Amino acid sequence: MIRIAPAPKGRAGRCFGLHRLAPPRICRGVNRMSPRSKDGSVLHFRKGRYLARPGTAPDDLARAQSLRALCFGKPAGVLDADPFDQHCTQILIEDAASGTLVGCFRLLAVPDGAAVQRSYSAQFYDLAALARFPGPMVEIGRFCIHPGHLDPDILRMAWGALTAWVDATGVRLLFGCTSFVGDQAAPHLDAFSLLHRKHIAPEQWRPGIKAPEVFEFATGLAGHVCDPTKAQAGLPPLLRSYLVMGGWVSDHAVYDHDLQTMHVFTGVEVDAIPPTRARLLRAVSG
Repeated sequence: MIRIAPAPKGRAGRCFGLHRLAPPRICRGVNRMSPRSKDGSVLHFRKGRYLARPGTAPDDLARAQSLRALCFGKPAGVLDADPFDQHCTQILIEDAASGTLVGCFRLLAVPDGAAVQRSYSAQFYDLAALARFPGPMVEIGRFCIHPGHLDPDILRMAWGALTAWVDATGVRLLFGCTSFVGDQAAPHLDAFSLLHRKHIAPEQWRPGIKAPEVFEFATGLAGHVCDPTKAQAGLPPLLRSYLVMGGWVSDHAVYDHDLQTMHVFTGVEVDAIPPTRARLLRAVSG
C-alpha cells in the first residue's frame, strides 16, 4: 500500500486540495452531505486500531483544521479554515485507543452539474464541461495524514470511508485538486509527461484553463524525454491511488506560489472503477 512519506522542509504532511482561497459565494446547490446511510445509521466503522467517522462533535471541525494547519506548515496556534468548511462534512480517522486524530479530509456534495461551479476546484479550473455530467458528484479536499503517523492502514481507512459515502449517497464522480510539492515545473516534468500520455480527462469532461498561471502539458513538455521510473516516483501517493482506479486529470497544472505547490484537477468516475478494486475497497468499509 502507499506510504505517506515525511514532507520536505516547511511541509508537515501530504495533502489533497491544500490551496488558499479567495472567499467565494457558496450557497444554493452545494449542500452538506448527510452523514447517514439509507437505513439511517451513522457511517462510521473500525478496522484494526483505527476508527473512521464523520465529524459530528462540537470540536471535530477545529481538530481537523488544526491537523490541516500542521500539514500545511502554518504557524502554531493558527487553524486552517475557509468558507467551504461550513458546507462540507469532515471525515476523521482516529486511533481508536488514544483518540488521536491521524487523518482527515472533507467532502462537499455537488448534487448536479449546475452546482459544480460553486465547488472549491472551480476557483482554479473552468468546469463548464462538468455541468453536463449525468449524476451527483462529491468534491474531496484538505486530505491530510498526520506526519507522526505513517501507517499505510490510515490511507486504507480513508478509502474505506469514502467508499461507504459513495455507496450510501449514489455519487457518480469524485473530484478535487491534487498537489505536487514545489512550485517549479522542472522537478515534475516526468510525472506530468506520464499524466499527459496516459491519464488526461476525456474530452467531454475535460477542465479548461482558468487560473492566471498554468503549465500546459501539450506545449510545456515538448521535447522532454520521460523517465518512467522517475515519473511513477514523482506522482503524489493519493494521485497514484486515483489513477489505479481509472482516474484522470486536467491537461495542465496550476501554479500556487503562495503555498509553493502545483496542482492538477483530478476526477474518478465511479462506474469506471475496475470491479476488483471496488471489491477491495468495500472489503475495508464493509
